[in-house]
Amino acid sequence: MTENLQRDIVSVEIVGNKILLIRGKRVMLDRDLAELYGVETRILNQVVRRNRDRFPEDFMFQLNNDEFENWKSQFVISNSEKMGIRKKPFAFTEHGVTMLSSVLRSKRAVQINIQVVRAFVKMREFLKTNEELAAMVKENREAIIHIFKIIESLKNEEVQPKKKIGFHAEKK
Repeated sequence: MTENLQRDIVSVEIVGNKILLIRGKRVMLDRDLAELYGVETRILNQVVRRNRDRFPEDFMFQLNNDEFENWKSQFVISNSEKMGIRKKPFAFTEHGVTMLSSVLRSKRAVQINIQVVRAFVKMREFLKTNEELAAMVKENREAIIHIFKIIESLKNEEVQPKKKIGFHAEKK
């Protein structure tokens, strides 16, 4: 791998920040993927259109009008040239992103795809950990409430001044 390619590969955290939840699925938008892959959005979408049979509905879908309006409203100032707001973006699931790397066929696409898959896996692990934690809290709710009540009662108790230890001369 060349030095430039290694330097240009983005971190899992940056990729993870581009993963959105739409229709109950974790997806990445075409514009974000195009940016990561180093191609224009229209080029990425053109490649997808040429290989449409590789992208079934569970791999990729286009935002509907409500989703599109909601997405646009996330930007205070819309710049249609930079934001690509003129057309409804495509959303790619983890499987769709994997398929993208096979149709783009560049070294960068392969490396970015690895980072994207890692980000999806990391997010899935994070969500699973949080679900397990939530289940533990729910299971032990009464015990946790009892502990907090004890802590609150201890905070409300008056603290008696401690007697000094040792020999002390009385003040006159």
